[in-house]
Amino acid sequence: MGTNISPETTGDIRPALALIAGPTASGKSGLAVRYAQGLARRGQEAVIINADSAQVYADLSVLSARPDAEEMGEIAHRLFGTFDGAHACSAADWAQQAKAEIAAAHEAGALPILVGGTGLYLRTLLDGIAPVPPIDPDIRETVRALPVAEAYAALQSEDPAAAARLNAADTTRVARALEVVRSTGKPLGEWQAQKQGGIGEHVTLHPLILQPPRDWLLERCDRRFAQMLDRGAVAEVEALLTRGLNPDLPVMRAIGVPEIARWLGGAIDRDQCLAEGQLATRQYAKRQYTWFRNQPPPGWKRYTEAYSDSIDIDFDILFHI
Repeated sequence: MGTNISPETTGDIRPALALIAGPTASGKSGLAVRYAQGLARRGQEAVIINADSAQVYADLSVLSARPDAEEMGEIAHRLFGTFDGAHACSAADWAQQAKAEIAAAHEAGALPILVGGTGLYLRTLLDGIAPVPPIDPDIRETVRALPVAEAYAALQSEDPAAAARLNAADTTRVARALEVVRSTGKPLGEWQAQKQGGIGEHVTLHPLILQPPRDWLLERCDRRFAQMLDRGAVAEVEALLTRGLNPDLPVMRAIGVPEIARWLGGAIDRDQCLAEGQLATRQYAKRQYTWFRNQPPPGWKRYTEAYSDSIDIDFDILFHI
């Protein structure tokens, strides 16, 4: 386990920030609680800060696998269930609140522990955000109405660098890059090179990425979604549907919500809902696994050893805080 946060213990005058990241169902939340409890036994307070784009929504307790009061283990948790699903929480929105929670933890002498699997959130917090001006509404409407193949062809002409690094079928990112170059006259890459507001250079980051064996992870994904159906996920989606929210909102597109909504509407039966929800969860876990394997710096610690439902880690070795 770690010790009190100070220049002497971190070897750096910058305040410490722990990070436990990885794909869904990899055991991040439970591990963070056990770490924080170990710190508490040694007299060090810790605060766990959510970095998962589904767990920020109050409407998604079960379907986001948000820890309940017992699972929180009497450790302070922040940014869990903070946003109403009627309002999309962007990476910038989350980063702004996460900065405030990290600063508050440091002010109180506590160690902030970021926990989550949303790479865009983490990248925005640590590296900052590109200062792209507001997009002209007419340009946005025109671009978003284009079929993705047509938008990608236009992007190849107007911003070939962006087209080269994007998947031609990625509707959202292709449209974003095209609307930026058309609205601002500058390619997205130039704006991204000017990122502002990141805290990466102002903290001593102690990251740990969980990379469990894929077979173990995918079986756990299947098991957990089946448990969600039996433990309140259906009622959660029913409550969302009664609100009549825009189907494009993140909360309405969260894994499990469309599948359960189709079941409730009679389009599919329970078995198909289960199969589709499990498939969506596995696909999401695979995307996260790939992101965390390729995107973070090589110096970030990876945990790839044997797994069980309760991961046993020597925190002193991994974090050195």
